[in-house]
Amino acid sequence: MKTDKNTVIGFILLGVLFFVFFWYTNKQQQAVLEFQKQQEDSIARVKASQVKPIDTATARLDSLRNDSLNKMAHAGGFTEAAVGTEKLTVVENKLMRVTFTNKGGVVKQVEMKNYNNSLSGKPVVLGASKEDVLGYNINTANNTSELTSNLYFTASAPQAGADGTQTITFSVNASDGRSITHQYIIKPDNYAIDWNVGINGANQLLTGNTLNIQWHQQMLQNQNSVDYERQMSNICFSEGNDFDYISSKNEKDFDNNIQWVSVVQQFFNVTLIAKNNFNDGSIKWARETDSSHVLSNADVNLQVKLPATASVNVPMQLYYGPNDYQVLKNQAPEMDKIVNLGRDMYAFVRPINKYIIMPVFNFFASFISNYGWVILLLTLFIRLVTSPLVYTSYLSGAKMKVLRPELDTLKKKFGSDQQGFAMEQMKLFREAGVNPLGGCIPALLQIPIFFALYSFFNSNIALRGKSFLWSDDLSAYDSIIHFPVHIWGLGDHLSLFTITAITTSFLISIYNMSMTPTQDNPALKYMPYIFPFILLFVFNKLPSALTWYYTVSNLITLILQFTIQNYIIDHDKILAQIDAKRKAPKTKSKWSERYQQMMESQKKLQDMKQKNQGKK
Repeated sequence: MKTDKNTVIGFILLGVLFFVFFWYTNKQQQAVLEFQKQQEDSIARVKASQVKPIDTATARLDSLRNDSLNKMAHAGGFTEAAVGTEKLTVVENKLMRVTFTNKGGVVKQVEMKNYNNSLSGKPVVLGASKEDVLGYNINTANNTSELTSNLYFTASAPQAGADGTQTITFSVNASDGRSITHQYIIKPDNYAIDWNVGINGANQLLTGNTLNIQWHQQMLQNQNSVDYERQMSNICFSEGNDFDYISSKNEKDFDNNIQWVSVVQQFFNVTLIAKNNFNDGSIKWARETDSSHVLSNADVNLQVKLPATASVNVPMQLYYGPNDYQVLKNQAPEMDKIVNLGRDMYAFVRPINKYIIMPVFNFFASFISNYGWVILLLTLFIRLVTSPLVYTSYLSGAKMKVLRPELDTLKKKFGSDQQGFAMEQMKLFREAGVNPLGGCIPALLQIPIFFALYSFFNSNIALRGKSFLWSDDLSAYDSIIHFPVHIWGLGDHLSLFTITAITTSFLISIYNMSMTPTQDNPALKYMPYIFPFILLFVFNKLPSALTWYYTVSNLITLILQFTIQNYIIDHDKILAQIDAKRKAPKTKSKWSERYQQMMESQKKLQDMKQKNQGKK
């Protein structure tokens, strides 16, 4: 024992010595490295002092001169447009403020007059990224091409029409008479901008009589939560006059004519529309995952086949605006589907939203200005419409509470004999006229309604920036607590409407547990309490409009159950009915007979297994 003790002490002392040795050695190495670094820095300073200073101004001029020469070489006959100074022109209507640039003769950015950025409080600006590019390649000389976005156009003064439209034209001319014009027409009270591309000398400027459009669009954050806004971002398009979109995959090659392509964020989109179809094209798209304000990047290539003539005109349209169902419905066919009212496996909720939820919501909103009360009335409407279906289930649930004493007695009587208890329980339910599956109906009804409202509230721009109670924006989560760190599954905040939703769900679970017999299985016993806890993580990032709806719906459920239990159900009458049915001749449905036969067969098998185990 003493030897073992000495061995342990020896190992401890050896460990201490190793630790001291490595610590001292590391300290010495650090000192040597610092001394070497000081020597290297001194040598570098001496060498730097011996180098002849470079004339930075001259170097800058040389760089600009080389860049200009390179641009002029690529510009070919358009040498006058190769180098220039960017000039901006602003045209407005009641809805937006459009800034054009002579570089490329395109839209530089569009400011929304009726919508503010949730972060800055300033107007939402679309197309404001420095990375945005919209142009097409032209043949400027033999074996030389240039992107029109690199050429400097000449802008005309905006012209106002008698109908309130405003027209601005950008043109660029070659030395041999070839020319390109970009005409833009802005209509009053419209987010769409007509874009007409006119090319004189198209048979020389375009390869294969094809206009190859290159469009890079970078979408920037406009909502408080960049992560959630990224999740709602996607690319939508109409191919062969059928709507489709990209949300998870990153690439798409078109197999049919394309009518329009839209780069979409949660409440706004930028769309390029062809009035005579794009003939071919492809898309590369990706969400950002960094900490920047960038939501996504899209690279779109589109081709337009043109007649082999010297002069051609390509009519197109640009849409910079909100994802408003009524607005998009009047822009281009299928564009209203940019508003996600239900897609893919949830496509079954789109008719619910389109023909029930949206009209009812708009009806209440037509005479009530506060959208929180509109949602409350919408909830009451939904519960009223579904009440005939759920009333019998609530009634059945209330009857189960009356039967609980008898169910608990049966539980004690049969103990671990689950088969025997199940058979007697079914017999009791049949005598009382209780449907044990009746309680599933409200839960099943909630599923399509919840998914419908999830899509509706996430995409309804009318809710954006609208406050109610403590929520500043019904289209986003309401935050009452901000955490200093990001908590997995919960985020960096806690939503109060989420707390009210899970609290009312918890109260419903307690009520339902009071109506069922005591559970021996811990999983079944605690499951009703686990579900509201899970909702905390699901609901915390959702729009407060949805969690407010869920809160109101739960309160209605509690009121209905309490009212039915205490003022509609006659407990004594139910017990009398049970006694009467017990004394009356028994008639069974075929389903009941089969179910009872199955239960009896299972019980016999269980009894045989127990006897065999007893013999062993």
